[in-house]
Amino acid sequence: MLVGVLGAGAMGAGIAQVTAAAGHRVVVLDLDHAALARSAAALDSVLARDVEKGRRTTAEAGTLRDRITWTPAGRVGDGIEAAPFADCGLVVEAIVESLTVKRAAFAAVERAVAADCLLATNTSSLSVTAIAAACSRPDRVLGVHFFNPAPLMPLVELVPAVQTAAAVTERARRLVDGWGKTTVVTRDTPGFIVNRVARPFYGEALRLLEEGVADAATIDWALKELGGFRMGPFELMDLIGHDVNYAVTSTVWESLYFDPRYRPAITQRRLVDAGFLGRKAGRGFYSYAPGVERPEPSRDQALGRAIVDRVVAMLVNEAVDAVHQRVASPADVELAMTRGVNYPRGLLAWGQEIGFDAVLARIDALREEYQEDRYRASPLLRRLARSGEQLVA
Repeated sequence: MLVGVLGAGAMGAGIAQVTAAAGHRVVVLDLDHAALARSAAALDSVLARDVEKGRRTTAEAGTLRDRITWTPAGRVGDGIEAAPFADCGLVVEAIVESLTVKRAAFAAVERAVAADCLLATNTSSLSVTAIAAACSRPDRVLGVHFFNPAPLMPLVELVPAVQTAAAVTERARRLVDGWGKTTVVTRDTPGFIVNRVARPFYGEALRLLEEGVADAATIDWALKELGGFRMGPFELMDLIGHDVNYAVTSTVWESLYFDPRYRPAITQRRLVDAGFLGRKAGRGFYSYAPGVERPEPSRDQALGRAIVDRVVAMLVNEAVDAVHQRVASPADVELAMTRGVNYPRGLLAWGQEIGFDAVLARIDALREEYQEDRYRASPLLRRLARSGEQLVA
């Protein structure tokens, strides 16, 4: 099957590599001809390293490279000339996170492809339903959300739109599973699973920093050394980029009608305003200038445990509420958070281990202290705390 990828940025190039590695011929289309050249050169570098480290033979690398065609696109009105996708069985869009731009692109792609071609968006924060509505056949449109870098990250969120046919979702799942990815199915709700459930990891850490409970280095230390997370929230935000992380938080907050549980932090907005975007800018919560040492954490065990307990309680509450709101099944919520963002364990299992009654007590204590709806326990968490029922085996 020929696969089309619209967009030659980091995500588009990564998706092209994944599909080519699975044996598909791939056409990558982009209006930015320089982006195509950069992505092709970057893939050559990746394949050269793979050969050097013995992960592929020279022949295998050459075969993968030859499966991908990097094609400059022309513009037609507000859309794109999508004729090179005419023979594709699947087209994955990975362009700018703008609903207007994506809708125009999907309308153009649909005109170029056959009736049985699947149309997928890699959006991480926009409504798949709204994107699908630009098509005359929205039943064949769905979200196929990869995580960056796509060749390395195992999770893919499948997001059926309101209009998506069930057979289309199943067809996409079989296809992506065949690429060696772990798929989960999520409702088309803001942030899907991962970007919704993970918000407290950043938001509550930022609240702790703003209140002066601890500095960034101490919060990072606590969540890594005592909580078992691979990265602390501040070093992770620096890695993701504050422009990206802040934009996702803002989109989820606005899309959920300004629910205070997802409210962005002024501290992070100021970093964005200053251009201190993290590693890529040389400065974020930490400095990445040569020779600059990272501040030492306090390593106060009692303080560290209090930080972990507060952040984990908020994460567990969010995961439980995702089940309550039928965003996804308990099994898919667990898979998403362990395979998508490498949490040390599934949040539902973690809540069971702590005791849902203990988690509820922590959330209610925060609500009592702050008198904010931000610290609102999920109704399902309250039921679990009373009944002792478990959500996962």
